[in-house]
Amino acid sequence: MKPFPRVMLLLALILAAINLRPGITSLAPLIERIAEELALSRSLISLTTALPVLCMGLLAPFAPRLAVRLGLERTIALCMAVIAVALLLRIVGHASVILIGSAVLLGAAIAVAGPLLSGFIKRHFAGRMGSVVGWYSLGMAIGGAGGAVLTVPATQWLGDDWTRGLAVWALPALLGLLLWLFLPNRIETDNEAASGLPWRQPRAWLISAFFAIQAGLFYALATWAVARYHEAGLSLMHSNSLFSVSMLMGLPSSFLLPWLAQRFHNRYLLLLGCGLLSSISLAMITFQPTVLPEVWAVTIGFGLGGSFALSLVLPLYEAGSPLAVSRWTAMMLFTGYSLACTTPVLTGLVRDLSGSYQIPFMVLTALAVLMTLLAWVMRHGPKRAFA
Repeated sequence: MKPFPRVMLLLALILAAINLRPGITSLAPLIERIAEELALSRSLISLTTALPVLCMGLLAPFAPRLAVRLGLERTIALCMAVIAVALLLRIVGHASVILIGSAVLLGAAIAVAGPLLSGFIKRHFAGRMGSVVGWYSLGMAIGGAGGAVLTVPATQWLGDDWTRGLAVWALPALLGLLLWLFLPNRIETDNEAASGLPWRQPRAWLISAFFAIQAGLFYALATWAVARYHEAGLSLMHSNSLFSVSMLMGLPSSFLLPWLAQRFHNRYLLLLGCGLLSSISLAMITFQPTVLPEVWAVTIGFGLGGSFALSLVLPLYEAGSPLAVSRWTAMMLFTGYSLACTTPVLTGLVRDLSGSYQIPFMVLTALAVLMTLLAWVMRHGPKRAFA
């Protein structure tokens, strides 16, 4: 196969990563408005976040098999196309069925792309996985922050129509599709493609549990953080700005921490630190949301952003081949997202039942503490790489 410029491979990876989050985080600044206009309960509108996350879990195991049929690069290109279509559908999102249906389509595409992008890193960047995962997670942080920060201005610029503000995120997906179509495609022949996920590996379960908690915390906050601040007495503009700060703080942690993990071989110590930081920050948002809110917005964004980025690194060191990495990642995403999808819905449901966000946020704080304990249990790392 003719060599392809390494910089173009990295650019394709970053652009694909950018498209994995805006379809979800773009809803948070508008979720109360959408719920009011469509007359939806909080638990029902939270399906726009929960259903993509559920699909991202349930469909992740199919990713390696699709790569065998279509080739890794063409499968990822297909995912970019589906993401673009799902986001374009939101232009008619005034129908709640269309809005929720687009969320399912979006989650299906992200589910397949996630494990394959990890395999893509293992194939093309095996010698510097830590730094490349840093770029990969930075791309996702950029997409997530962009969805949170830019959706409201885009909505206002597009006639104050929230359906247009949501649909505008199809543009980077179309750009990603064009680039991935130019990448050389390689059909997989690895015998591991037919293998199942590493269910019998205890470390796979630990990694999956850690990922499930951090993902659940992220998506619960992506859905309800603005509403929590607003309920506590902060203005809607101030609440949106705090959420934007949290998303933006994922940028430095997503890039810096994977690099530090590879440079100093301390990824589990860094995971522990991120867990502690997230626990303290969530406790303050839960019990004292108006005390130094900017500080805790910064620290929760850094802690959860770092936890996510570091969890992406873990399967790369547990498995040997690109498809083996995809299998470990598929199990992590399957288990993690299948559980994480419940946190936005349950948070909204408990809010409806209790009349306050404090009780569900207390549970989120306890989950952050449990995440910290898991990082402590995993601290010794793998003794060898598994196939």
